[in-house]
Amino acid sequence: MVRGKTQMRRIENATSRQVTFSKRRNGLLKKAFELSVLCDAEVALIIFSPRGKLYEFASSRFHFFSLDFNLFLILTHGFLSFS
Repeated sequence: MVRGKTQMRRIENATSRQVTFSKRRNGLLKKAFELSVLCDAEVALIIFSPRGKLYEFASSRFHFFSLDFNLFLILTHGFLSFS
């Protein structure tokens, strides 16, 4: 069975959009982990959900990356806003 090519456009159904976001987010996080392990690469990945929730992955050297990034957002914008 061959899957057809997915057309890149916004998913109108909110439930389907959230499910797709969750599945693709988990896939990206898994790929980032695999890349860091298989290739001994330093990888940092930041994903913001449509509601502004932060998801992150950081390999060994970047454990404090998200703290630095959040501090950067607060210092440059005064607060975290995703409207």
